This record gives sequence, C-alpha cells and structure tokens, in this order.
Amino acid sequence: MAAPSFTLVSGPAKGVQSPRPRQWQSQLIQLLRRRLERQEPGGQDVLIHAGPGAGKTLGALLGYQALAADGRLQRFVVFTHRSSIASQWRLAASRVGLELRDWDPAFAGANPSEGANPWHGLLLTYQAASRNLAALQEQLAGAQLGAWLAIADEVHHLGLDPEEPEASAWGHTFSALTAGASLRLGLTGTPFRADNLGFCSARRVQVQEAGAMVESIAPDLSVEPRQLIAAGDVRPLEFRFQDGWIDHGRQEGTNPDLERSPLSAEERESWRARNLRRAIRLGDGSSIALRVLLNARKRLEMVRRHHPGAGGIVIARDIAHARGLGQLLIEEGDQVVLVHSQDPEAASRLAEFQNGRADWLVSIDMASEGFDAPRLRVVAYLTTVVTRSRFVQAITRAVRMDGERSLLEAVPRHPSYVFAPADPLLMQYARSWSISEPYLLRSKPGVAEMADPQGWGRAPGLPLEAMAEGAGDLIRLRGPQLPNFLLQP
Repeated sequence: MAAPSFTLVSGPAKGVQSPRPRQWQSQLIQLLRRRLERQEPGGQDVLIHAGPGAGKTLGALLGYQALAADGRLQRFVVFTHRSSIASQWRLAASRVGLELRDWDPAFAGANPSEGANPWHGLLLTYQAASRNLAALQEQLAGAQLGAWLAIADEVHHLGLDPEEPEASAWGHTFSALTAGASLRLGLTGTPFRADNLGFCSARRVQVQEAGAMVESIAPDLSVEPRQLIAAGDVRPLEFRFQDGWIDHGRQEGTNPDLERSPLSAEERESWRARNLRRAIRLGDGSSIALRVLLNARKRLEMVRRHHPGAGGIVIARDIAHARGLGQLLIEEGDQVVLVHSQDPEAASRLAEFQNGRADWLVSIDMASEGFDAPRLRVVAYLTTVVTRSRFVQAITRAVRMDGERSLLEAVPRHPSYVFAPADPLLMQYARSWSISEPYLLRSKPGVAEMADPQGWGRAPGLPLEAMAEGAGDLIRLRGPQLPNFLLQP
C-alpha cells in the first residue's frame, strides 16, 4: 500500500510533528527565497496554481516557516474569501507549530511578540479587510510586523478592474493593504474568472493565440490534478452524465404545442440553458434529476462496501430546490445536512458532515472552495451554474485523501464519482478538469461558437462511452489516463 507523498519529521515546537514538504512545496520554498532577493517592480508577487488536495495551505505555511527560520520574514497575514475556511487554516498552522490568530481591530498597534500568547500570523476575510481598511493599514504598516508575508487564499476572487474599482473592491483593498509586504503569495485551484478580469498576485504575459497577441495569466508554479492523481495524493474522478429528452410546451388535444430537445446533443445555447433548467427539476417529466439523484445514492452504497465512512454531496440551485432534494433522500432513509448562506449555523453544519454525522450534504454554493472533507466520494451536480470554475470547484471536493485511507488503498486511489445531467458544457469541462488550461484575458467567444458541431468529440485519454442516439442513456467519462504500471489489475 502506498503512503502519501510526504512524511513526518520533527516540527519547530516541542512535541509538534511537521509534515515534510512535498516536491512542489519544496520548489515553492526555493521560489519564495529567490523572489525575496529580487528588486525589480512586481518581484514580490508569486502565484501558485495547484489542484485541490495538493496542499496549498500547508505549502504556504511551510514556505513562511522556512523563510522565518532563515531570518528573512517575521510575520504573515492570511486573507480568505470565507470565514468558514478559517478553522482549516488554524488547524494547518497548529500542525507546524504556528500561532495563527483571528484579526481584531483591538490588535492595531499591538506588538505580536508581547503578551501571554505571542503570535506568528493574522487571519481575516476579504470582506473584513474592506470594512476595516483604516485600522488594518495602521497595523500592517507598523514596524512591529517587520518583514511579512501576505497570503491570499483563492486569490482569483481578488479581481482588478482599473475602469471600475468599485466592482472589484476586494482586489483593490488587498493591493493597498499589502503594498508594504515583503512577499505576496496568491493561492488558487482555479486561476480564471468568469468576468475575464485579471487578479492580484498574477503576472500578465504576452502570448500568441490564433495569430494575435493576447495577455495570459502565468502562474509561477502549477501543479496539475493529473500529477497529484499519479502520485496518489488525490483520487481520480469518474463521471456519469444522465442523458434524455426534454419536452418544452404543452400537449393539448390533437394539436400539441410541444417541442422536444435532446439534452446532450443540443447545440443552440438558449435551448441548452432551458434544457438544464428543466433537467434539474425533480418534477419534470423527463425524470433526469430523479435518476441522477437515485443513481448517485446507489453508487454511494457501493462505495461504502470498502469505505464505510464515505459520504455524498448534492449541489442544488436554491434553498427550495435543496429542500426538495434533501427530502427525497430522507424519504429513502438517509441522514441529510442542508447548508446555505442564510443559515447562521452553516459552519457547524458543515463540521457535522465532516465529522461523519450524515450521509449526504445538500448545499447551495457553501461547500466549494476550501471545503475539506476527505470522506466525500460522490457528487450530484444539480444546479444551473455552468461556469468552469464553479463546476471544477464543486466536483473536486471529492478528490481529497486522508492519512488513514491512504494506507489502505493502492495507487491510483479508488475513484470518486460525479453524477449530473448530460449538459454539453458540463461534459466539456469534465473532459479537461485534470488539466491546467491557460487563462487568456480576452473576450470570450459565445458558447455556440465553442460547441463541437460533431457532437462534443472525444478528448485524448478520456474515453466517452454509451453516447447513443436513444434517450435516457448514461454517458460515462473516465480519466485521466495513467501510465500502465500505475493501473490496478
């Protein structure tokens, strides 16, 4: 049985064991060292693109720790997009013997080395930073911080729009607050934005695309999911797309006002979007959503034969939709946790699921970026959101491994599974989820222009099966293709 690609060595504090860096994390440490020596403008910005489960949080903390041991840094400040992620940062910091404290306006002007509990780093959200700009500027500009590292978690949220600063306030706030930082480290698993803006800590380079020069975001270090899969650090994903016919209109008497559209083969963008809206409804006559949910539930039962603590997640469209999906699972005898942004107990409910107290987590955009639950093995994607970043963020919640399971499974690890309606865009994203695609800062073509008129052709190494003409077929996607010596018999 293969162990994770890191081992434990003595930590910086007595009684603490710190993970030895993975190969890419060691590269990050050396990269940060080199950037501290650079004097040219922009030399303090570093962008890391690494897939979920790569260890971005731990890598950033190990990077700070190594540079602090060199005497090059004294403190660090972590900015996150969501307060529910804070506990994961604190836990990771404690693993390496670092004291990470939630920022409070009362700390302004305080010396971090004084008091009963000296601290190494501060933790706050992008929203809190925007609300407390003056107090933060006073503290972060203070000499008591010394040389410090700014860490932006999921940095693609920090968009920069010179023409409309109000529309990208988080990005401009971060830039202002961290102007005096010795280094600015941006972490992201999805280095692109739907609005096509650039973002903080990202270098822009000129590249040639279709005979024209365009700007591209260039990560300083990129770790692809397929690399992590081959190393056994994360799980591969297998996809099950439910196909079918979508009927629009009404059938009355002998003059039916009814039009039928094939879900997976629809090329007209307006019809594709209409099809998906209908397909995710439990009450639609096609029963696609119902089949997606029941097939996902059946797969989870199978996974539990060798992974008893496994759980599943359902990504819903809105609260009413989530309640309907959750009620169906409850009627089947499952325990369900429902989480949404209007729930004041969302953080505790997420922790409840993470600790294994429910079979399913039903969520509306509350369990994507940064949510860490290695027990997640099945995803049912039943929402109308079809941006690549949101889809990849949702499905990759199910790729993480924990130490216990890594000792029980050979490499490559047992796959996790994604169930969804056979929407053409979602299938396109599934074929390339494990590959790092460039983020070009140019006008995006319409979806109809991106469509493959030949039927969304097969990508290398990701075989498409069961794409037949009949309605109701299950379309399977497997990947990525691994070297033969890694394949299980």
